[in-house]
Amino acid sequence: MPTYTAPTRDTRFVLNEMLELANYGNLPGFENATQDMIDTIVNEAGKFCSEVLAPLNQIGDEHGCTRHEDGSVTTPPGFKDAYKAYTEAGWGTLAQPEEFGGQGLPHTLAMVLEEYTGTANQAFAMYPGLTTGAIAAILAAGSQEQKETYAPKMISGEWSGTMNLTEPHCGTDLGMIRTKAEPQVDGSYKITGTKIFISAGEHDLTSNIIHLVLAKTPGAPDSSKGISLFIVPKFILDENGEPGERNGVSCGSIEKKMGIHGNATCVLNYDGATGYMVGEENKGLAAMFVMMNAARLGVGLQGLAQAEVSYQNAVTYALDRRQGRALTGPADADAKADPIFVHPDVRRMLMEAKVFNEGMRALCMWGALQVDLTHKAQTEEERQLADDLIGLMTPVIKGYGTDKGYDIANNMQQVYGGHGYVREWGMEQFVRDSRIAMIYEGTNGVQAMDLCGRKLASKGGRAVQAFFKMIDDEIAAAKQDEFLAPIAEKLEKALGEQKAATMWFMQNAMANPNHLGAGAHHYMHIMGVVTLGFFWLKMAKVAKAALAAGTEEKGFYEAKLTSASYYAERFLPDAGALRRKLEAGSDNMMALPAEAFATAA
Repeated sequence: MPTYTAPTRDTRFVLNEMLELANYGNLPGFENATQDMIDTIVNEAGKFCSEVLAPLNQIGDEHGCTRHEDGSVTTPPGFKDAYKAYTEAGWGTLAQPEEFGGQGLPHTLAMVLEEYTGTANQAFAMYPGLTTGAIAAILAAGSQEQKETYAPKMISGEWSGTMNLTEPHCGTDLGMIRTKAEPQVDGSYKITGTKIFISAGEHDLTSNIIHLVLAKTPGAPDSSKGISLFIVPKFILDENGEPGERNGVSCGSIEKKMGIHGNATCVLNYDGATGYMVGEENKGLAAMFVMMNAARLGVGLQGLAQAEVSYQNAVTYALDRRQGRALTGPADADAKADPIFVHPDVRRMLMEAKVFNEGMRALCMWGALQVDLTHKAQTEEERQLADDLIGLMTPVIKGYGTDKGYDIANNMQQVYGGHGYVREWGMEQFVRDSRIAMIYEGTNGVQAMDLCGRKLASKGGRAVQAFFKMIDDEIAAAKQDEFLAPIAEKLEKALGEQKAATMWFMQNAMANPNHLGAGAHHYMHIMGVVTLGFFWLKMAKVAKAALAAGTEEKGFYEAKLTSASYYAERFLPDAGALRRKLEAGSDNMMALPAEAFATAA
């Protein structure tokens, strides 16, 4: 059976040493985020997820969720007790506003919990994860009454939340939705339609489920400009604000999925269900984007999560499994064979996983800090910079993070050889679970187009120029250091490739938009490669300083330096090949007629 141990030491390194989170104590919400508090939350969250949630991961995959004849759904064995323990410990309240029962701590610390829960048990983590997104949308766009009615019990975990966008005939193109919202004399609406792929759409973990539903009112524009957002509770609230009459929403079926079986991904049928508009009419998509952007960052974290848990188990297996001899001579002369850990190709896969995971963790935690700074930094200039950077990086975190996370999970399965294909070892589950992250919350092709078609040019390119300056400044400082200079120089070359690719888009995409579409995926990966290189340079700087100061954890920091050099040697050169692919343009890609793709004689 696979296991998971939360990487608390590496998390503390990122938070305390690289980001220096305790230095933000002058900002709202950070005053209680002392190093002792940070360490306590990291360690306790790690313990909870490793001991309570991880043992349920394979159980959830094997049992799945069960829909009953009355439309109700039960979650896998152990999930209900685990959810009760989660809520009783107050884990879902960490970064929520104190006004509604939260602890008011930085979002950055909530991101730690989100990583650990997703790594321990992705299917379980989606239940509170979707609730967090729904809370964010209600707090951002809801009326004061709606906030006071729904937020406290959603924050406590007594109620949960969902997001309802996709319909059988439309996914990415939300302007095509057909779900209708008919106004009623009391100010409510009757919601009618069918939504599919609704994660956590029906379950037995909470006493009510608060669905956030996109629908169109009569006479609304037949496009994305005609979408409104509605709160549709599973149970309509009574005069005391408690769940009362069953609403007209039901689970028609649970999707039969290749992974995340422990999460109830439902077809939800709305049959004149009572709903309440959130925000302004025809402005629902903007309100839902609050939830969608939070979800995209969370899904990017899932890429890291599945890479991390598969990596941990692959390392254990590689150290234990004996096959063949080391190329340089027997590593263990007393045994008939050496552990496969000694073979360079196995080590290649493990090193690739290690440097991706640690680099991606740094990026995700930095991204969470930017979310905090967007709202809490002292000056408008600082808030604007943080908002620009996290807006630019969100599609990279989601798209690149999940592309690579899936690649890593595949490679870690490969480490096991034939045993990786067998269910009892758990590796095939990690591969199956990780695959969904490349699809939902906007496929990675959509993420790449969002990055290249919208984010690069936004506000005259202000965000990408800030990104370039941030990395250029780090490179310039590092080049003054004898050890860091070679890493900085390789990063500088990779960044040059990204700048050249950006310029190529500027010169060619206006004349032929297909050039942008054909190169967007490659550009997103160039940016991912460069960004992780930036964080490895920062981590190497911190590690070198710790060693110079005479740290007692010499092995930990030396491993950081070796990993940074490995990343610079093995990952950063990819930027050049990706740029050359991008600059091939779209002519050959788009040239063949549809019939040329047919294979039938």
